[in-house]
Amino acid sequence: MGKLKTLSKLKVAIYGVSGYAGYELYKTLKRHRKVEIEYVTADSSAGKKISEIYPTTDDRRILKNEEVDVGGLDAVFLSLPHGAARGVVEKIVGKSPSTKIIDLSADYRFDDADEYEKWYGQKHTSPDFLEDFVYGLTEVNREAIRKSRFVANPGCYPTAAILGVYPLLKAKLIDLSYPIIIDAKSGVTGAGRKPELRLLFAEVNENLSPYNIGYVHRHTGEIEQELKKVAGTAITIVFSPHLVPITRGMLNTIYVKIPTELATEDLTNIFRKTYHDEAFVNVLSGSSIATFQHTINTNLCVISVKKVENSPFAIIVSSIDNLGKGAAGQAVQNFNVMFELAESEGLV
Repeated sequence: MGKLKTLSKLKVAIYGVSGYAGYELYKTLKRHRKVEIEYVTADSSAGKKISEIYPTTDDRRILKNEEVDVGGLDAVFLSLPHGAARGVVEKIVGKSPSTKIIDLSADYRFDDADEYEKWYGQKHTSPDFLEDFVYGLTEVNREAIRKSRFVANPGCYPTAAILGVYPLLKAKLIDLSYPIIIDAKSGVTGAGRKPELRLLFAEVNENLSPYNIGYVHRHTGEIEQELKKVAGTAITIVFSPHLVPITRGMLNTIYVKIPTELATEDLTNIFRKTYHDEAFVNVLSGSSIATFQHTINTNLCVISVKKVENSPFAIIVSSIDNLGKGAAGQAVQNFNVMFELAESEGLV
């Protein structure tokens, strides 16, 4: 079906266009040559034009979620808060037997409804759908994504963390008797567009703020679930997120224990071998270290890995754009895979 569909434009809807990730989806899909955006929604901004809330000349009106006619759509992108996405998914499945869904919320990332409730504090209303959703980390689950109708887009922190750890974990080169330590930093758009005291300019500017320190952050469960699948055993993560005074970007510094005989060059070669066919993963070598600037406004994940001299530890630095590879970019990458399009279509 995907190959036949490329002859004409695919009709899509974006739910939650007024949020940062939703608008990033809108911008990305506007330049996608195989896509026609049929509907955009945002209950809080319904009735307004896109041009009234974002810098665009598009006077398309924003609808309420229930106003979308999903029957004629090839796919929908859900950029909604966790909890809100579940009800929309249930309605779409009830109305259309073929429309594909890429969900950017956390509602279908967990394999088990009890785990979702544990990490998000809400009862899952459609647990039977969980097994139908593929975890949408493209570089790890590409073939399953290609065959699936439903994709759960990963969180931004988990994307950077899992891609940073995956090559060494897959090669069984991480000593799992020690925890994997992830020191993560995100731009302010990672917190969403809702007004909060901690996100005000005067609070964020010239500051660096750890948060959710001292108890387990909800993204820990998602990271541990997916890394357990790679390792074949339980994984212990120590995860500490920080808010940094930039608009967008994400940097994870990851500490792992490895065999002492491995050198930086060996580690770099392992990463390059794992990702050698991946257009959106770049492994740095030599003295280069991944930074925010390597990935901002792109769908790239840029990784550097260094052996700590005279110790059995390695430091992996994984950089993504939280709105790109961490949200909208990866969602469009998954969409391209699902419809057998060029994976880079619409992406930078």
